[in-house]
Amino acid sequence: MLHTGTFEASGRARHPENCPALVLNADYTPLSYYPLSLWPWQTAIKAVFLDKVDIVSNYDRHVHSPSLDMKIPSVIALRQYVKPSEYPAFTRFNLFLRDKFECQYCGSGDNLTFDHIVPRRLGGITSWENVTTACLHCNLKKGGRTPKQAHMQLNMAAIRPTSWQLQDRGRAFPPNHLHETWHDWLYWDIELEG
Repeated sequence: MLHTGTFEASGRARHPENCPALVLNADYTPLSYYPLSLWPWQTAIKAVFLDKVDIVSNYDRHVHSPSLDMKIPSVIALRQYVKPSEYPAFTRFNLFLRDKFECQYCGSGDNLTFDHIVPRRLGGITSWENVTTACLHCNLKKGGRTPKQAHMQLNMAAIRPTSWQLQDRGRAFPPNHLHETWHDWLYWDIELEG
């Protein structure tokens, strides 16, 4: 069983659960941007010993057993390329991500729900092309009508996004914590050197 050591870089004890590994595909791009592809430290170390990943970078944090002392991996890359699916699952979260977490009628980010563009009572189906993000106010205002009938305009057409489009959209919403060893592998809006 692995035991935790001390965390020298911060001068304080740090629990290994606070040391997830950023998982890169074999082409060194993140498996996912949103949610960010992270593995717990135990899974990352297990994958190292099973020769399924290469360690790209480490934390200053160590784990050890009677026969092993090892730094916890902070960035790992899969040895075999995992082909991403072309289209993402149709979920509420992915719908909100496609629509930038904004009501597609007024632009608000508060009290978000989803709205059938062509209402179900008029034969509208639940699909990428017929569902959009709406705030509660706009959803109630539109009611069981089409946007045209309600004199409301969509800010963006409802489309079935590709996985690449959603990943690209996810880059605009970085997680709250990014370890410094992850920055080279994530393409957030950072200033480029001139």
